[in-house]
Amino acid sequence: MPDLRRREFLAGSLAAGAAALARADEPRAGTVASAMPRVVIDTHTHFYDPHRPEGVPWPGKGDPVLYRTVLPAEWEELVAPLGVTGTIIVEASAWVDDNQWLLDLAAKHTPRPGMQGIVGIIGNLPLGDEGCGALIDRFARHPLYQGVRVNAGRLLEGLDDKAYLADLERFAGHDLTLDVNGGPVNGAIDRLATRFPALRIVVEHMGSTRISDAGPEAPWRDAIATVARHPNVFLKVSALVESQAHAAGTPKGRADTAYYEPWLDCVWNAFGTKRLFFGSNWPVSARSGGYADVLGVVTPYVRRQGPDAERWFFADASRAAYRWDQRTK
Repeated sequence: MPDLRRREFLAGSLAAGAAALARADEPRAGTVASAMPRVVIDTHTHFYDPHRPEGVPWPGKGDPVLYRTVLPAEWEELVAPLGVTGTIIVEASAWVDDNQWLLDLAAKHTPRPGMQGIVGIIGNLPLGDEGCGALIDRFARHPLYQGVRVNAGRLLEGLDDKAYLADLERFAGHDLTLDVNGGPVNGAIDRLATRFPALRIVVEHMGSTRISDAGPEAPWRDAIATVARHPNVFLKVSALVESQAHAAGTPKGRADTAYYEPWLDCVWNAFGTKRLFFGSNWPVSARSGGYADVLGVVTPYVRRQGPDAERWFFADASRAAYRWDQRTK
């Protein structure tokens, strides 16, 4: 494994132009940072290095925003003025060895003063495949390894597969958390939460809702209400600006809180104060808006709910979902 401290330094210099693109539209930094809670955890970031010898399976070389070295030092420089203090990394790569790459990255990274830095890692393992049980046992021993990410479609198939279910049993036995990408509409999350009531489940990216001028769609609203009935299900408030930009077909998403309130009202009413938390999806979010905008569209809404709600949204709910304060001690 190359010296990652040296790599972070070099990447910070070589990627200056691309990083500037991700930071260029941060006009709201002072507004967002004012009176933020002492601990603010971003529960969804991606770090990778396409210039390592083996390359990366994602992002592709044709992506002008994402195909570059993205490491924690750059993220900390971006978010420190905004009051964000720590992050949970989500592994997008399906290569098993990249789970260890992230653990090594975290071990060699020293956070900026006053920041928690990397507080956890959500990996990517081939649940249901031969030998996955041993991989679960291996990675679960690491205190920073808090769970894995699965796609909702594969999860639905896996709930009828004995090997997949066996891996989920083993996974739950290690007190890990399952992130689900793809939303609750196909019923997979409801079935999973019913089958494994002690397993903590996180619905990513607002349940993959479409955010458009038409307002929240009925199937999504109904599915959110269904999965929120399970006390072991949490929801990650992330990818709002990206979803709006995608639906509108515009390069940048809207950055006004009021536009997103119908969706925020829906998940807040369904999940309550203690099972919702913030995620940026950075650097993917840079395609549609600046980090200050991604943080800024939710901060005024959460702040209106009161200081306890704000503390839960930015720290305590993710602590309950991922146990990051316990596993990293």
